[in-house]
Amino acid sequence: MLARPLPEGALEAFSARPARTLGEYQQAMAIRAAVYMAEQDCPYDEEYDGNDFTATHMVVYAGVRPIGTIRVRWFAGFAKVERTSILPAFRGTPALKVLLAETFEIIARKGYRMALAQIQARLWPTWSRVFRCRLVSGRQGFAFSGYEYAEMEIPVPRHPETLSVRADPLQVIRPEGAWDEPGVLDKSAGRPTDGAQAA
Repeated sequence: MLARPLPEGALEAFSARPARTLGEYQQAMAIRAAVYMAEQDCPYDEEYDGNDFTATHMVVYAGVRPIGTIRVRWFAGFAKVERTSILPAFRGTPALKVLLAETFEIIARKGYRMALAQIQARLWPTWSRVFRCRLVSGRQGFAFSGYEYAEMEIPVPRHPETLSVRADPLQVIRPEGAWDEPGVLDKSAGRPTDGAQAA
């Protein structure tokens, strides 16, 4: 779905993963406060809109330093990509593309074939160079928080290893995005069972 491959060396300079701990979640929230509240004067209650605890948050790092984030919410038939933000010092680097590539890897792995993004209309030329995407046809633009917005559809190619209800039971209970790495419950799977039934 990215219009161009990641630049050489991008994955050595930057890494991105889902926020899995409270600390990583707080990193995502702090980056959004710096970008949206400080730079764009977004009100607190609009930035933290009640959707954060029901979403997946991705964080991109330069080494160990958190420098960007994106929020993904899950709907029937599409994933909604929101709150994309990169700290000013890292704009123009491959950090955004690494964040997007890792985010869309998770979207595709979950079997989604379409993503929706609501973008500031003035940024359409930029986003159209980043993604293979299109504006949602037949829809009017809209405005909130002092900005004009447009809706963008991003087709997601079928992933060869899409997770399904037939996936290994331990695979689908592993941490988000780490489905191919043994998790904590994989370790306990070898313990003998005592035959007791769960309540």
